Order: sequence, then C-alpha cells, then structure tokens
Amino acid sequence: MNPVRLRRSAVILAALLWLTCTLFAVGADEPTLTTEQIKQFLLTAKVVNSRQAKKGITHTLRLTLSDGTVTHDASFQPIDEHKSEMKFATHTEINFVDSYKYNIAAYALAELLNMEDMLPVYVERKWEGKVGSLSWWLPVKMDEAERYKQKLTAPDTDAWNNQMYKIRVFDNLVYDTDANLTNLLIGENWKIWRIDFTRAFRPFNELTDPKALVRCDRHLLEKLKALDANALTEKTKHYLTKDEVKAVMQRRDKIVAQFQKMIAEKGENEVLY
Repeated sequence: MNPVRLRRSAVILAALLWLTCTLFAVGADEPTLTTEQIKQFLLTAKVVNSRQAKKGITHTLRLTLSDGTVTHDASFQPIDEHKSEMKFATHTEINFVDSYKYNIAAYALAELLNMEDMLPVYVERKWEGKVGSLSWWLPVKMDEAERYKQKLTAPDTDAWNNQMYKIRVFDNLVYDTDANLTNLLIGENWKIWRIDFTRAFRPFNELTDPKALVRCDRHLLEKLKALDANALTEKTKHYLTKDEVKAVMQRRDKIVAQFQKMIAEKGENEVLY
C-alpha cells in the first residue's frame, strides 16, 4: 500500500477509536445505580468541586462528588429559614418556613406512595459547616418553563399526561406554596421529575388546586388510601411536625374523596388509568 495512504488510514482509525472512546465515556457519565446505592453515594462520596447553580433562589450549589469509582454531580440546598411573618406582593404568610427539610420529607412521602422515580433522591448531609438536602443531579434537557416558552409538545401525549396527573396529585398532597414551572424537569424520552419542595408542607387542610385533579393512576390511588399517619410520622420524624403530618393526611382524605366522587359520577374508566 502507498505509504501516504497507509498513514492516512492510520490517522482515520485513530480518530475513530478516539470518537468511540469519547462516546463511551459520555454514556458512562450517568451511572446505573440502585436507589440505595445513590443514597450511600450522596451521603459518603467526597466533594471534589462546587459552584453556584444557575437557577434557584435558595442558595443552591452544584457539587461534584466522587467515591473513586463514580463521579457525579449533586444539588445542595442548605436553606432553613423561619419567620413569624413573611410579606409577599399578594399576601402575608404567618409562620413562614423555607427549609431543605421539606425536600427530604417530600422524597420520603414519595417512597411511601411508590412515586420516588418522579423525584431525585434526597438525603441530608453536612458540607462546609452547613446542613442541607443533597440530591442526585438529573439528566435534564429542559424544564417546563422552557418547554412552554418553546411551545414544544411531547410526542406521546398520553404518556405525558399520565405523568402530569400524578404530579398534580402529589402537588396537592404536599401543599407547595412555591410550585412553579422551573420545578418540573424534563429528561430524555420526556421523563418528568418534580424538584424543590422547600416551601411545601404548609399546615393547611385544603387543597392547592383541586380542579387539577381530573384523573389518577390506579396504583397511586390505592397507595393514597393505604397511607398511614404513623408510618408517615416515623419516616419524616426529623423533618415534619405533628401538625404538618396531620395536614398531609387531611389533604389525602380530600384527594381520595374527590376521586371516589368522580368515579361514582363518571365511571372508573373515565377517572382511573
């Protein structure tokens, strides 16, 4: 073979090998771990880098963690603010709380409802003298605000709607006063995650948006019916007060009652999926 062609072939082969390795490395950036492995990683892996997160107003930091084998980013929220009165443009909130503890409580509640796949894993961790929630950094391509701005539509409307129905149930259950479009993240294949619950779990027994409850996952409704106050108290004992747990259960009762009424009026197949 001509020496020039031989060298050219060698260069092309080297380039292909480099590209293959690069693509493999990119694919390896999102490790496949169990929930318990993720929790352990978040609790024990060494923080090797930190920077301010691009979005959020709760002093959120993006940390890079490594245990020597896996390297992955996490979101650290140390906010734990309590005020007797907080004035907003439209209202004043008494006994205002903005706390990382509600992130962990939300994940604990999601686990009881088998909805933990719709939230990032949250754990409590101390870093640089501050205690906060640490959550697995998600493989996100946009948030709901960006989707809405770009007027994009999920290719599978039914799958998208079924995810949103579950999120709306959960939002009514946790009573988040700061739920917004940037707290709904969208990944590949239009997978949805709900994040940031630092202003949730208000001690109110009414629902935030009962009109949003139009359909419900059958399994989720059964889990709601089976939700036990003692189990919720035990699982959130360091993060929710008795009044906050009581309010969750009262909202649960209203959600279940609303769906049962709708089933009686419209039929099960029109309400459940």
